Amino acid sequence: MLSNKLALITGGASGIGRAVARLYAKNGANLCLVDMTSDNLNKLAEEIQNENKSVKISTHLCDVSNSGDVANLFKSIRESHELKTPNVVVNSAGITRDQVLVKLSEKDFDKVINVNLKGTFLVNQQAVRSLLESLQNDKNLGNVASFASLINIASVVGKYGNIGQANYAASKAGVEGLTKTIAKEVGKYRIRCNAILPGFIETPMTDKVPQKVLDSIVKSIPLRRIGQPEDIAQLALFLASDSSSYINGASIECSGGLAF
Repeated sequence: MLSNKLALITGGASGIGRAVARLYAKNGANLCLVDMTSDNLNKLAEEIQNENKSVKISTHLCDVSNSGDVANLFKSIRESHELKTPNVVVNSAGITRDQVLVKLSEKDFDKVINVNLKGTFLVNQQAVRSLLESLQNDKNLGNVASFASLINIASVVGKYGNIGQANYAASKAGVEGLTKTIAKEVGKYRIRCNAILPGFIETPMTDKVPQKVLDSIVKSIPLRRIGQPEDIAQLALFLASDSSSYINGASIECSGGLAF
């Protein structure tokens, strides 16, 4: 499904990003895996390479909230992949700093906004700049039904809110608005931009949640199970593929029907 794709995945070393990377590679995409630390990133790249010999994989360290880091990231990708620009981008990097509103520190509010929202903005901005440059250099690229796909990982929390997550909810609501705006601005270039809104997914961010709370959450999910990263990866695969070539500016929930 993705044999002609070069996919950039932020937050690629764990959780949703990791699951997306493995599934993309299985479907033929070359990968640019991005995270903050090298150990898990390099280990994952080695595992994927052993399972998919023909796939080319590069790893990159980047703080997505830093514009200089993001600019250097795309320069590094071009050097690693024969001057190619990613035509699939998955913004999966994200953090939480949970606290009720009256106790939430300004520092923790800013940190979550900077990584989850500003980071998604910076990566998308640089990706679009690089893609438009590619279009200028090769006019034939504009003839394809879907030149590129930008996929932003938002959250149902951004849509419905959640106690103790004012900063996270605000950041993910911002990602939705950003996604819809990008879709309107760059759709004419055959660059699509969509958001995935996961529900409660079993990732390192949820490991600290007490079992009692997990049991309560499951009761509010009609499918009666916590989501897995692979559930999100399957949707990300569809959005990256040409099968979704007429989907643009969409926010797609993948939550098992979670009711807040």
